Amino acid sequence: MTSTDFDVTIIGAGPSGTVAACLLMQHGLSVCLIERDEFPRFSIGESLLPQSMDYLRQANMLDALLDNADKLGFQFKNGAAFYRSGHHTNFNFEEKFSEGPGTTYQVKRAEFDNLLAEEAIKQGATIRFGQNVTNFTADDSGTCLDVVDLKTQQQSKITARFTLDGSGFGRVLPRLLDLEEPSELSPRKAIFTHFKDNIDCPKFDRNKILITVHPEIPDIWYWLIPFGDSTVSVGVVGETAQIEKPDQSLEQTLLNFIHEDDNLSTLLADAEIIAQVRTIGGYSANVKHLHGDKFALLGNAGEFLDPVFSSGVTIALRSAVQASELVVKQLQGEDVDWQNEYEVPLREGITVFKYFVNSWYDTSLQSVIFFADGQPDVKAMICSILAGYAWDKTNPFVKNTARGLRILEQICEPDNAAQDTAVI
Repeated sequence: MTSTDFDVTIIGAGPSGTVAACLLMQHGLSVCLIERDEFPRFSIGESLLPQSMDYLRQANMLDALLDNADKLGFQFKNGAAFYRSGHHTNFNFEEKFSEGPGTTYQVKRAEFDNLLAEEAIKQGATIRFGQNVTNFTADDSGTCLDVVDLKTQQQSKITARFTLDGSGFGRVLPRLLDLEEPSELSPRKAIFTHFKDNIDCPKFDRNKILITVHPEIPDIWYWLIPFGDSTVSVGVVGETAQIEKPDQSLEQTLLNFIHEDDNLSTLLADAEIIAQVRTIGGYSANVKHLHGDKFALLGNAGEFLDPVFSSGVTIALRSAVQASELVVKQLQGEDVDWQNEYEVPLREGITVFKYFVNSWYDTSLQSVIFFADGQPDVKAMICSILAGYAWDKTNPFVKNTARGLRILEQICEPDNAAQDTAVI
């Protein structure tokens, strides 16, 4: 058994963990990240939102992304396109209501996460790959992680003054500390893979993620995320009973769903699968609370909603920024109210995204998205949230999401299209 002391230990070397590490090191703190996998490794969640660019800038990681984007096959992204049974609509993130970056990238997460990990190491972080955390304790002196090396089975203890959990879907501390609780969202499943797309359509915009509504079942949807090397990530999402086809392979199920939509089947007519077809289900999750004695949860380790609006990485990075500020204060001897300074404000933006997710699946938001072109001011406000600015309280749809969407749904009905939106 070996023991090593750091100011902060971080479970997981994904985006939330590495960004938190770089922010903490700006204040002279020593940081150790413990990562179960070896990098690069596959991860889902390839379409970033523009709000994330500001968080990467704060962590001094943005230049690394910009300098390596082309080499790694990342695709410039300036918006989101939606398609439903012959109806197209686009949201240009540069025309959003909120201030801040209006463009970002669609990234292959294996390369993106590895890039951020390498940058964190350059900035001074210690990262231990291939390590599994088996226990967590905290006392007056700090925190202790019991760790097992997955190759050698050697056990060690890593002590620190504070611990952050950025383990994503691994949800290490929620499992160890019995913090998990059911999500409010319905259980859904995704089937996805990467294609060599061979798309030959002059109207197809590679600078936007394409979200497609199933032509007959409106709560089934598809993503198509273009990359810069003529490949795409494609997935279909629906309730488990809708998606599972026991008599079919995952590949055949995905292809059959693609063929059921006229636009996707045309775009991907010559596409070739180039990666394992994967599935993930029951991914929506929540916890009793996002903090405790000398620990806090980041990103997906705390709450994960749904992939429909690509909010996962944005929430993860937002949590890293907020938590890091408070860890610095606490380690400097200041009093920190983690509930009111971290959990409450972080969940405010998560709640906005959550309302959008629920409204997407009950189709009320779909009506708004496909009929918002006649309301440019309101479309800009919706665009801001789609771009990740779910914490901008100057936006009426952030300040009162439910009321705003109810009013807009009424306005977007064809007979009411001329209504004044000032009431929002």
